[in-house]
Amino acid sequence: MVHGGSGVVRLHDGGILAKIAAFSSFRGRIINANHSSKDPQFPALVLAAGQARRMGCYKQALKLPGGGSLLGHAIGQARQLSAQTWVVAGAGFPLVRFRCNRQPARWVVNERWREGLSTSLIAGLQALSPAALGVFVLLADQPLLDTEGLRRLSAKARRTPEVPWAASYGKRVGVPAWIPKSLWGDLFLLKGDAGAGVVLNRAGAGPVEIAGVQQDVDTPQDWQQVRGQLAEQAR
Repeated sequence: MVHGGSGVVRLHDGGILAKIAAFSSFRGRIINANHSSKDPQFPALVLAAGQARRMGCYKQALKLPGGGSLLGHAIGQARQLSAQTWVVAGAGFPLVRFRCNRQPARWVVNERWREGLSTSLIAGLQALSPAALGVFVLLADQPLLDTEGLRRLSAKARRTPEVPWAASYGKRVGVPAWIPKSLWGDLFLLKGDAGAGVVLNRAGAGPVEIAGVQQDVDTPQDWQQVRGQLAEQAR
């Protein structure tokens, strides 16, 4: 493994994934952790299975200025929405779990992550309890999401769980979002890199203002900018 600047873990890891896997007792596709089983009707999924080729590293494991990893931060965001937080992992697993300072209620390993984002969403849905009325969906690379905005999303979903709610991106909506169970059939039809936004916009999801949705981490340049803002917040 090669450590670059800014907490980067490079893709050419020198076999560390195999070493970590050898010392891990992960059995099966769903890995349980000792966390609360509350909120089965309002679960949250963090989608974190991609390889992030443009970053040149497993961005889920990026180290934040205030400590912890990018994925750990996303788990914290999801916990603001639900105590029943799940992470869908793929590329770099179990390294990203090893580097994660926070643990979700459960991990779901998407063995088909190379086939696109849709497969992670479907893998997550398949793992949820039948009691779920819907699901909150978040990405692992939006660390600047506004806490109050997430609380608004949670409140709207719990007040009217039959209605889809999603972050406003101006003329369209996207994740973070609440997707009621009535729309899951449409999610299961998604292919490749198509995400929940396709279904949410078609369904006319109610927009929720959540500052920070436009600032994600896809490239090293994105990371430098976002990291600088996180460093300011940590002071």
